[in-house]
Amino acid sequence: MANTKILITQAYSAFNDRNIDGALALMTDNVSWPKASEGGRAVGKEEVRAYWTRQWHEFDPHVEPIEVVEREDGKAEVKVHQLVKSLSGEVLSDSEVCHVHTIVGGLIERMDLEEREVSSSAAPSAAFAKH
Repeated sequence: MANTKILITQAYSAFNDRNIDGALALMTDNVSWPKASEGGRAVGKEEVRAYWTRQWHEFDPHVEPIEVVEREDGKAEVKVHQLVKSLSGEVLSDSEVCHVHTIVGGLIERMDLEEREVSSSAAPSAAFAKH
């Protein structure tokens, strides 16, 4: 559990610092990541890099882990405080959401959104709806 919490903390810290290389170093080569602001998924480190680069040119997201729980299915459930602002500073979303990480060999292989609102995983997240 300690290693999982460290991995998760480091990944969110790198994301919030816009340290793409630091975050990607904590992921498998074939990482699968939800494109919350666009819908669909980014697969592989270069797709994740391209997605985050686009996202950060449109939004200012900040996600802070509140709680990490290792589930019986081997996944890590992370309750996060998610604050999404426009580049001009307008708050678009301020909520708690659930991210579920699949960790393989000490690296993040997949992240899924489990928002408490009903939504399609193929559609953009409600957090980016005001854009």
